[in-house]
Amino acid sequence: MREADIAGISPRRKGFTRRDPKATLAPDLVERDFTASAPNRLWVTDLTMISTGEGPLWLSAIRDAFSRRVVAWETSARPDADLVLTTLEYALAAREVEPGKLIHHADHGCQYTSIKRTTRLARAGVQSLRDPVRGRVVATRAETNLALFEYIDGFYNSRRIQERLGWLNPLEFEEKHYTKQPTAEPTNLNTRQPALTS
Repeated sequence: MREADIAGISPRRKGFTRRDPKATLAPDLVERDFTASAPNRLWVTDLTMISTGEGPLWLSAIRDAFSRRVVAWETSARPDADLVLTTLEYALAAREVEPGKLIHHADHGCQYTSIKRTTRLARAGVQSLRDPVRGRVVATRAETNLALFEYIDGFYNSRRIQERLGWLNPLEFEEKHYTKQPTAEPTNLNTRQPALTS
């Protein structure tokens, strides 16, 4: 996001996202190891607030721990369960997920402990775990969405090389993985088109 001159914020004020005290917390299935041996084994997700002249815009993104590729993202003026569920639906539609093979890592925020989200993960055969949560002001939410699209889909996934990936970008790293597989076909290379939200 720095390359696109977009900054999220990390507020330290109390009550940023609240966990439902009645929600059952999922176990730590990865034991703080955020690496994966293949695509679609561990997805990491979080919410980021981006300030705009129209008020906050919330970015929900899911990243594959194997390639560090952002597999899905969505924005909304509200940081609610519908936002994280929409992002999850984009990710499930874009990737071939084997039931019982994927862990979806999120924080303790109420959006991630919602019944809608946990039910959808269960129907897809995805295990869930959670973790504690830990700029520039753009004029409009639409401009922010476009900047995010240009950064995530136009730069980060397709051009940003990373040392951990052998100096490849996330798409190249995944393509290299799939070319080594005897019968595997690569998954959809596009995450999504930008949506103009309010």
